[in-house]
Amino acid sequence: MKIGDKVRFLNEVGGGVVSGFPDKQTVLVRDEDGFEIPVLVRECIVVETDNYQPKKSLGAPPAATPSPHAADNRFRTKQPDTYVRSFDDDEDDKPITFRPRPLERRGADVLNAYVAFVPADVKALSGTTFEVYLVNDSNYYLHFSLLTHDSSACLLRHDGVVEPNTKIFLEELARESVNEWEKLTFQAFALKREKPFLLKEPLNVTLRTDCTKFYKLHTFADSDFFEVPAYLLPLVLNDKPARTVFASAEQIKEALEPRVRQEKSPARKPGKSQPQGADGIVEVDLHAAEILETTAGMSPRDILEYQLKVFRDAMQAHLAKPGSRLVFIHGKGEGVLRNAVIEELRRNYKQCTYQDASFREYGFGATLVKVGAAKSRR
Repeated sequence: MKIGDKVRFLNEVGGGVVSGFPDKQTVLVRDEDGFEIPVLVRECIVVETDNYQPKKSLGAPPAATPSPHAADNRFRTKQPDTYVRSFDDDEDDKPITFRPRPLERRGADVLNAYVAFVPADVKALSGTTFEVYLVNDSNYYLHFSLLTHDSSACLLRHDGVVEPNTKIFLEELARESVNEWEKLTFQAFALKREKPFLLKEPLNVTLRTDCTKFYKLHTFADSDFFEVPAYLLPLVLNDKPARTVFASAEQIKEALEPRVRQEKSPARKPGKSQPQGADGIVEVDLHAAEILETTAGMSPRDILEYQLKVFRDAMQAHLAKPGSRLVFIHGKGEGVLRNAVIEELRRNYKQCTYQDASFREYGFGATLVKVGAAKSRR
């Protein structure tokens, strides 16, 4: 078996062309889609090969004058089984420069990466050490840096490149050093070499490791990456970085400022109508969040009744003003509040007309009511 031979798999469907030999027991088979699949040599059978073979002499080879190009075949080739031993002892020590291309998998052109913690003895979590790995479960090279944090600064823990669909060992972590990994930052950018690829956004993810999980047996589970149970901490899943759980003091202050301003401003009376613009339209927002300070302890029925009370109060305030126009904002939702408002208008406010409010301003979530003159009774 040599490079260029067509082979079939013995125990699986498929086959392809031999493209290389990572070691003596393994052959790389390139399928029709161009993917190289590692297969044991004993699991393949040659179905087509180059018919040209040098003829072997039955007798002793005749003496011949050495060719000036004879030295060209004295070194290792890309085929381990066609290796010709060097006649010069010092040339045996020359390094092998051939490196096979990383294998790619179908459906792995999205980024997935993990930090993995593998206990040396999963049955003795209280005193065991942990091996830390970076797992690259994608067809991209990841140029990365991994940092840990203390109270005031960060420390570069590891940096480098991890090849596609591989994992690399980072360090052995003692049990008393687990807390050093409580907060970590992963930064990386992804690329492919010697072929076109889709550009990926650079990654900058800061995560918290729950150190109490290292004491719990169920934290360590089986996975596709290790033969023993491991704790996998996702860094990026399907091109989406894991959610950053740390916020700076400035971000927290900025997030709290709107709430502080709201708490300091005077509370608006529930259901208070507000004119909008010069057209005289009165806008009444019936959303529970606008008319109630809290819905704690209230059932959906209670909330609906309160919303209808606000609606009735607004209508009563404008019935004596024929020509008034009111917009009740009820939202789209499941249509429960809208249907209740329409039913109230049909039953109790027959002198009023109604229609959907402007779609441009309110979408499908509002009803426009026009107040008509009350009919006189005879």
